Amino acid sequence: MLDLLQSASDGVLYGATYALIGIGFTLVFGVMHKINMAYGAASVGGAYLGLMVLKLGAGLPVPLVFFGSFLAGGLLGWMVYLACFHFIPLSSPLATLMSTVGMLLLIDEVIVHTTDGMPQNYPALFDDVMLRFGEFTLRGDLLLVFLVSVACMAGLLALLYRTRLGLATRAVSQQAIAAQLCGIRLAQVNVTTFVITGLLGGIAGAMIGAAVGTLSPLLTTPLTVKGLIVTVIGGLGSVPGAIVAGLLVGGFENVIQLYRGVTERDLYVMLLLFAFLVFRPGGLFAPAGGRN
Repeated sequence: MLDLLQSASDGVLYGATYALIGIGFTLVFGVMHKINMAYGAASVGGAYLGLMVLKLGAGLPVPLVFFGSFLAGGLLGWMVYLACFHFIPLSSPLATLMSTVGMLLLIDEVIVHTTDGMPQNYPALFDDVMLRFGEFTLRGDLLLVFLVSVACMAGLLALLYRTRLGLATRAVSQQAIAAQLCGIRLAQVNVTTFVITGLLGGIAGAMIGAAVGTLSPLLTTPLTVKGLIVTVIGGLGSVPGAIVAGLLVGGFENVIQLYRGVTERDLYVMLLLFAFLVFRPGGLFAPAGGRN
């Protein structure tokens, strides 16, 4: 029972990064009704760019790498929007989808050629800190990852529900034409959404690097898949659903890893997704009326 509780808690703490990735997919889908397949790769790319800031600036404080990843993620989000959505007719969903797949491959190849495909050591804060409650322990680095992720989620929710920008974003997600008739500029809301999700993705990539201790080009594909799984389980377009689903997937896969090993972990996560698609296709936070 102690091992189960320990694995579940570690997984939930780490699952906060999945929640951030899921939020990124959810926001873009909610506002534009499009899937940004390049989001996971851009998140990893933001983390790599933050690491470059640390390597190029000798003597810079280590926490600066996280801030650099945060800003780099926002820049990559803007670039993805410009390349894959701004000049492509939004009435052609296949064109925008394939353009983001191409961007995913491009970012992945740039990372591979820049690093020769070798994993890079990533700085971790409080990795030697262990909070003990009897025989139960909490890793300091995972706790930092969770707290930073929760702070980002709280900031995003405050932005969405307490600001005029958030009001415009929610209006566009509900009815784009009516929002445009009210004077809301769709292009501005769209690009702002990509920048905001890019910022979240950059910090998510940095937190993953801090938790694992390394960055690898091999992270792009599984991070993209996990983000899409979290988005579907949480409910397409639901930010609270993405948060809950990210924590759920993180805890579930860590418990599976405990009992079945790392080789079968992703298999059972896929089975969890299949179960939701069969029995609750709208996700945890499905809108009234059934399927999304």
